[in-house]
Amino acid sequence: MKTAKLSSMIKGWFVGDFSPTVLSTRAAEVGVKTYAAGTKEERHYHKIATEVTLILSGRVRMNGAEYGSGDIVVIEPNEDTDFEALEDTTNVVVKIPGATHDKFMGTPRK
Repeated sequence: MKTAKLSSMIKGWFVGDFSPTVLSTRAAEVGVKTYAAGTKEERHYHKIATEVTLILSGRVRMNGAEYGSGDIVVIEPNEDTDFEALEDTTNVVVKIPGATHDKFMGTPRK
């Protein structure tokens, strides 16, 4: 049995093709992300990965819509989003497939 601490992972990511990780794989990336109220991420998209975000606790705004505890948001490849934590928030994020260097700022060209 292997064990680890989330606190020893980088930015909450603990499964994927990076180091440190508890499971090295290109099949997916999994992370637990925590945000203080007011934290924002600029508009971005992924060319390869589908991103699934579960709002575990707190409240966020993505693309002008508000989501809270228990909501699941699926962002397909080449679909852009922004992000704002309206409260202290914890998310579980899964990206399939795992695709390092697959975050692009702005909106995709059509």
